[in-house]
Amino acid sequence: MKILAISDYESPYLWDYFTPDKVEGVDLILSCGDLNPDYLSFLVTLSHAPVLYVHGNHDGRYEKRPPQGCVCIEDQVYNFQGVRILGLGGSMRYHNGPHQYTQAQMNLRVLKLYTSLRLMRGFDILVTHAPPHGICDTKDLAHEGFLVFNRLVDRFHPAVALHGHVHLNYGHRLHRESMLGETRVINAYDHYLFEI
Repeated sequence: MKILAISDYESPYLWDYFTPDKVEGVDLILSCGDLNPDYLSFLVTLSHAPVLYVHGNHDGRYEKRPPQGCVCIEDQVYNFQGVRILGLGGSMRYHNGPHQYTQAQMNLRVLKLYTSLRLMRGFDILVTHAPPHGICDTKDLAHEGFLVFNRLVDRFHPAVALHGHVHLNYGHRLHRESMLGETRVINAYDHYLFEI
């Protein structure tokens, strides 16, 4: 399955200079948040691939104007052609904006999902906005990762953990891909194609 991951930056390559060949063969688009809802609506319309999304910490506008034709997968496991996708958007709480959580609040969100996760025997892709703790995060509170994401990966061993939030241009030590155990951790900043 060919997947296009996107986050945080509306890529001119895909929006301003879109041509159908750029999304040819893409089966699914996964958004890790902080993107203009019109951008997601544009991609779902012109790519013919479904767009699944979680909220970023700057996505308060989605409440009034959600992306049209796209599916929010917050706090659920979404099954797409046999691939189980768990969505947990938001970032660390650093002020009183929307879609921000303390470590304890994110723990509670995950705890509420544990029964369904066990019944489904886990998940294949974790889609978050913030990264796992210590993996492509930074030392400032706003961009710190969630510890519970590490525990989810350790417990269920998904193939891929996607995140955004930490822009790759923040520093030279940030990587597009990392490993957490046997799980590929991919920073979806801008856009990135991968297969599962």
